[in-house]
Amino acid sequence: MFLTLPTVAALAAILQTTYAAKPYSTWMSDTFITKAIPLPRSYPQAVLYRGIEAVYNVTGDASYFNYLQTPLDAIVDSKGNLGDGYTSSKLSLDDLRVGPTLLYLYRETGDERYKTAASQLRAQLDIQPRTPSGGFWHRKPAYPNQMWLDGIYMAQPFYAEWTGMFDASNEEIWDDIVLQFDLIEQHCRNKTSNLLAHGYDESKVASWADPVTGAAPHVWDRAVGWYAMALVDVLDYLPKEHAGHAKLVGYLDTLADGLKRAQDKSGGWWLVMDEPYPGMKGNYIETSGTAMFAYALLKGGRLGYIDSAKYQKTATKAYDLLRKKYVIENSKGELDWEGTVSVGSLGGNGSYEYYISQVLTQNDLKGVGTFIFLSVEKEAL
Repeated sequence: MFLTLPTVAALAAILQTTYAAKPYSTWMSDTFITKAIPLPRSYPQAVLYRGIEAVYNVTGDASYFNYLQTPLDAIVDSKGNLGDGYTSSKLSLDDLRVGPTLLYLYRETGDERYKTAASQLRAQLDIQPRTPSGGFWHRKPAYPNQMWLDGIYMAQPFYAEWTGMFDASNEEIWDDIVLQFDLIEQHCRNKTSNLLAHGYDESKVASWADPVTGAAPHVWDRAVGWYAMALVDVLDYLPKEHAGHAKLVGYLDTLADGLKRAQDKSGGWWLVMDEPYPGMKGNYIETSGTAMFAYALLKGGRLGYIDSAKYQKTATKAYDLLRKKYVIENSKGELDWEGTVSVGSLGGNGSYEYYISQVLTQNDLKGVGTFIFLSVEKEAL
């Protein structure tokens, strides 16, 4: 049976209406707000919350706001004290990632408890160990004198947002925030590919540390993704008149060039991105990093930090790959997320074999949350 032209047109209209009525940002959010997810002790939950926050900002649907508020209220007591292990002595930058959600709740409600709780996270930065050059250790005592790209995203957007809200005239703090990016650029940037190594050891004693730069040997996609998102998110708060603003825009522009050149023909990016590893046995297109890059490119283009005309197609190609291949509608009409690696660490030898040996996790929140706020950016187009 052949469809007549009117039937084809009608079908197209139905499909367009269905898609418009159910954007992936809300569809993925609706799937995950029904799941039993542990309290926000860990940064993956905080990444999901950022996605839900973005959807609430667009829709105004109170169910999304309630989803954000409920788990945070479970760890913030009546006086604003943080529970659930946030008084940990391990001094991990990962623990700061929930800070932006606390600040968001404070802005939306005016409830001082959330500011008090966020202030306890901000106080951690006053005692966080630093490298001799002033960079925050990723974690004490596990990673002495090590800065990771991961930690830039965990701490710097919160550090910048807090400063913008409560200490905006403090030039020393703005300088300190920019310094964290400067140190990563000095030690981790490959000026040929314009990509960055996973991290560096300023003391150069780690088994993987380059004897000259201290840098890790490989470009791990999610670490670069964390860094790309940190750049576009910190620029939301860093004053434009501060010299560091133009510097961070330059770092983003350089990275965008590297990402565009490194993109696979499929639209995704490889887990291990440095040559000659893309396409090598064991390597694969990894979805959390791919979503992070697409988000940074779209947001950076929308805000004029990078050339939207140059990078929008790159980001859209990545988004379309994720939507068509890695976002799977299940039998319940909900969405599953595939292709995200569970972990990547510089706690071991930093080898290619290490990275490709880590397991993939279905519905990993680090990918799910990023895909949600990427979808909000894409749908805004």
